[in-house]
Amino acid sequence: MAGFWAGAATERVGLLPGSIVREPASVERAFTPFWQTWDLVQAHYVDRAAVQTTQLAYGATEGMLAALGDTGHTRFLTPQAYQREEQALSGQIQGIGAEIGLKNGQPTIVAPFPGSPAARAGIRAGDVIVAVDGKSVGGLDLTTIVQRIRGSSGTDVTLTVRHAGSDQNVTITVQRAEVHVPNVSWTRLPGTDVALVQLAQLAQGATNDLSAALQAARTAGATKVVLDLRNDPGGLRDEAVGVASQFLSGGNVLIERDASGHETLFPVKSGGVAVGVPLVVLVNAGTASSAEIVAGALQDHHRATLVGSTTFGTGTVLSTYVLADGSAVLLGTAEWLTPDGHQIWHKGITPDQQVALPSGVAPLAPEAAARLSPAQLAATDDVQLRRALADLSP
Repeated sequence: MAGFWAGAATERVGLLPGSIVREPASVERAFTPFWQTWDLVQAHYVDRAAVQTTQLAYGATEGMLAALGDTGHTRFLTPQAYQREEQALSGQIQGIGAEIGLKNGQPTIVAPFPGSPAARAGIRAGDVIVAVDGKSVGGLDLTTIVQRIRGSSGTDVTLTVRHAGSDQNVTITVQRAEVHVPNVSWTRLPGTDVALVQLAQLAQGATNDLSAALQAARTAGATKVVLDLRNDPGGLRDEAVGVASQFLSGGNVLIERDASGHETLFPVKSGGVAVGVPLVVLVNAGTASSAEIVAGALQDHHRATLVGSTTFGTGTVLSTYVLADGSAVLLGTAEWLTPDGHQIWHKGITPDQQVALPSGVAPLAPEAAARLSPAQLAATDDVQLRRALADLSP
């Protein structure tokens, strides 16, 4: 599956609002053209096989949500798509193993998951998807694009993409597979007392996984931490609160502002295991959703130096409402602000130190870093990691 969340959910299952027995007259009048069109389709459309009531209803629902303008965030999921969404948040993915969203109106790879088929094939964060299996995706909604990319393990899908900063299209064939995405991986970097802790996603259990990794790193002799949020597409808000709380002793992690302007504060949870550990956080354009909550909180609290490039800019809170037939609406019900009140949506988090990776260079994963000698680590092409290590040097 080419999973896409495009925002963390406040709750995985919301309560379906009660039905209105009688619509106000103004609403009835507004929907008159819809029902007139429905009747015309039912009576006169020439391709009778295409007149499928469920598909027409789904299409109308998708169109209603698209009209809100919250492109790539608020959306409708069929029953099958909703089940896949739940599987993705549990860490089980079947497909290419990449997060897809919309950026500047274009379908874009938010992040390939570490070790996934997409990452191995050369798919990069920031890649704009031009075509799937030779067919242009121009004019298609995000759900349709994801459905074209999705498929059974062992089958191939060919993506035509345009790498960030390039005007040339590249064709990449990816073999789909069943992908298990661990929340956290780590290593003590060779020749240092620094733990490189990579947070790949904020799915269920991410807080516990991070806590365990930080404690294991301390036992292994690490006294400093590089928290790698690069290509982390996010996940669940509550996991973001828990993750940030591992490094903070007080204050708020984020602010949520709802449609009425009411603001809800989410305080730091006590019991963090790395509150006083020297910390640098790595971010890039693939850092999205609730991963941006973590980055913004640590930056506003002056708890860490952020190194890398500006994050994706996903900032709506998605509440999930399961509908009667098992389909679901992911509805933007609030937006996120950092503890100091900075908006994340459409803006992203700007790092304290802007450091761009050279073209074609991927972030150094913990498992790869562990195989390097100290000299090789010092010469790595991952200049963002090198800057982080320099910042942590005595």
